[in-house]
Amino acid sequence: MKVLITGGAGYIGSTVGLACRDKGWDVVVLDDLSTGRAEFTDGTAFYQGDIADHALVARIFEEHPDIAATVHCAAKIVVPESVADPIGYYRNNVAKTIELLDSLRRAGCTRLLFSSSASMYEPEPDLTVSETSALNPQSPYAASKMLCERIMADVAAATDLRTLSLRYFNPVGGDPRLRTGLQNPKPTHALGKLVDAYTYGDVFTITGVDWPTRDGSAIRDYIHVWDLAQAHVAALEHFDEVCTPEEPYVVLNVGTGTGTTVRELVAAFTEVVGEGNLKVVEGPPRPGDVIGCYTTSGRAEQLLGWKAELTIADAIRHALEWAKVRPERLGA
Repeated sequence: MKVLITGGAGYIGSTVGLACRDKGWDVVVLDDLSTGRAEFTDGTAFYQGDIADHALVARIFEEHPDIAATVHCAAKIVVPESVADPIGYYRNNVAKTIELLDSLRRAGCTRLLFSSSASMYEPEPDLTVSETSALNPQSPYAASKMLCERIMADVAAATDLRTLSLRYFNPVGGDPRLRTGLQNPKPTHALGKLVDAYTYGDVFTITGVDWPTRDGSAIRDYIHVWDLAQAHVAALEHFDEVCTPEEPYVVLNVGTGTGTTVRELVAAFTEVVGEGNLKVVEGPPRPGDVIGCYTTSGRAEQLLGWKAELTIADAIRHALEWAKVRPERLGA
């Protein structure tokens, strides 16, 4: 199989690419390198450019007519940034995706695997969600993913472009073989900030301590990024069974099924590294922060034969190991 991965030079896209290549598949990457790293595209056919560039996407398919599916990971993803710059987020995540869908339609691509987000859910009272839970995005980022899904559903109903949308929860960790990981030395998500605080002696802030959870901190479903990558492989392998002409648009949650609060994440981190160079303080929620949720759905296991295998401790260890080699690998 040959797959096109938009955003394939980023954290998640590059890890998905590695999982595909480990299967013996060929990978084509389209990335503008606004946040991705060229180093992460080694071993792929790499095209630097914009997903909204019709001529470039057409050229990719002309030069790789055997592309079997597109994995769409390219997006802006920082929630507080989306609150400050909603126009930029809707332009990048929604408007450019519309242009990409048009290019895929013209190229005759019939399989699209979409990198979506569980942040669009309205959690149930117990903070669980399934694919049928109500949607109520609390940030422009989350809303941009929901809008993309609606557009993709309409396109799937009107054309041959079928879409399988994977709603991610909270990816953490890095490639266990340390080929990729968080490329940003100043990450925005909790585990990345913990690693940063531990490595450089900075302060880690628990953003929000008055949420109605068991300990007051927000709750998340932390999934190892390698497990997430394996979910994409399974989705590609089972695509035609799951997305059919009768049901051309399908949504699946991709999480561990376990809710972990930020305080519990800190405790797990401390258990891995031991007592020492970690300073933790409490602060207010950031703009766009939400209480969080975790999935109770087993649809991904039922339809794809996939379930998460790695633990939070694994993710912490791999994130720490990657942080040690990142300056050498990326020069930063």
